[in-house]
Amino acid sequence: MLKTNEKRLVQFMLECKPGHPFAGNRLRVDHTGRPFQLPGIGGITLNIEAGDHLEPGVSCKWGDKRKEYPNQALQILACVGNTALVTSGKAKGTKGIVVGHHGGSEHVIIDFDSRSKAKLSYEDSIQIKAVGMGLEILSQPEVRIVNLAPSLLKKMGIKEDRKTGKLTVPVASKIPSECMGAGISSANISSGDYDIMTSDWDTVKANGMDKMRFGDFVALMDQDNRFGRTHRRGAVTIGIVIHSDCRGSGHGPGVTTLLSCGKGEIEPVIDSGANIADVMKIGTCREKK
Repeated sequence: MLKTNEKRLVQFMLECKPGHPFAGNRLRVDHTGRPFQLPGIGGITLNIEAGDHLEPGVSCKWGDKRKEYPNQALQILACVGNTALVTSGKAKGTKGIVVGHHGGSEHVIIDFDSRSKAKLSYEDSIQIKAVGMGLEILSQPEVRIVNLAPSLLKKMGIKEDRKTGKLTVPVASKIPSECMGAGISSANISSGDYDIMTSDWDTVKANGMDKMRFGDFVALMDQDNRFGRTHRRGAVTIGIVIHSDCRGSGHGPGVTTLLSCGKGEIEPVIDSGANIADVMKIGTCREKK
């Protein structure tokens, strides 16, 4: 079992509300030059069909100033795997799980069951028990952890190889560094995400990226997210897929950072079950019960 500093982490109670969907008032142009207009960011998403930058579940914020206090604190302190509770309205008492946060829209994305989502309104309040900032694996000082709840870390199947000293991390796919696009230069990896570019379909298929699902844990190869998002040969970043594919140049499925190393301290291992829905029994796994 991995030894962490979990008992020393500060816990906060955060509050947020569902954010209305964004809808552009004009056509956009995709990476092939074709105009399009599709559903996208935000909202209480009841199903997932055709869209662009779609956020699964319930997209949440607090206040109208998305990049300022207090929404900024919500984005940084809420961690993937944290529990959420609806405290008002017809869905009062319903529990959910934080599954990521999306830059640009500055949304925290929370998974709830389908019946509860249908009862939610945009005025309902949701509490998040936030814990995870500052999480460390004590034997791995070179591995930085962000946006990750201790409860989820324990369930991801991460092990420490006794021979190599590396962390073996189950992932659904490995993403080559050249595929990382929008958000790659951001210095703040404690909120938001960055995109896997899917404009080259041969590369997508060759790396199994055509099979990616919401909630997949993925390895971003030669990507160092310890002090910002950058290319570094030998680095590995583990993230979670939090929004859908996108048609604009430089965009694609969004990934929220969870763990990162600079010199190969993480060894990703392909596992088709490396998905938050599978390990926490939420999303599609909850609906199948």
